Amino acid sequence: MSGVWGWFGGGGSSQKRQINPKNAILDLRSQLEMLQKREKHLQAQIDEQDALARKNVSTNKNAAKAALRRRKGHEQRLEQTMSQILTLEQQVNAIESANINRETLAAMERAGKAMKGIHQNLTPEKVDETMESLREQNQLSEEIVQAISSAQVGEPLDEDELDAELEDLQQEQLDNQMLKSGKVPAAAERLPSVPNGELPTSKVAAVEEDDEEAELRKLQAEMAM
Repeated sequence: MSGVWGWFGGGGSSQKRQINPKNAILDLRSQLEMLQKREKHLQAQIDEQDALARKNVSTNKNAAKAALRRRKGHEQRLEQTMSQILTLEQQVNAIESANINRETLAAMERAGKAMKGIHQNLTPEKVDETMESLREQNQLSEEIVQAISSAQVGEPLDEDELDAELEDLQQEQLDNQMLKSGKVPAAAERLPSVPNGELPTSKVAAVEEDDEEAELRKLQAEMAM
């Protein structure tokens, strides 16, 4: 009972200690445990006196009446104890609810302070400035990428050299086709152009010889078919 007496001014030095919700709940639960033990004890005494009264109801009426009287007293104390238990349980629930409300409010206050600290130096104008700066930097980055991509690295290529190499590749392809099929492709029948409009004698002879060989391979191919 010391916890309860402490709240009502009868605890002496214990009254001076600060009572927080957790300590109050612990004290109430301790008192509840004691009252519940008392409840069980009183119920056991009631059952005992009831059995004694039933045992002596026919043989010893005075003993039976005394047992009933004691049973009535135990029942009254049991009723008081159960009422105290109910009151303490309600008090525990009330303190727990109040404590939850207080902790919830404190958490909300801390969240509000945290939000205030976050937004202390943050305004819509600063957000707009930051977004505009980001857009400018992104645009600058794209321009740099385009400039790097369009820049020509090294010396420009010689177009005449590329054309000559392309002609060599075409000629090589035509020669391969002639060797495989034995036919002269239409592109091979055209003579290469000469800047002066005339072919040297050696080149004309070589071309005529190639044409004869091509015609010979063509006839051989036709006969083979």
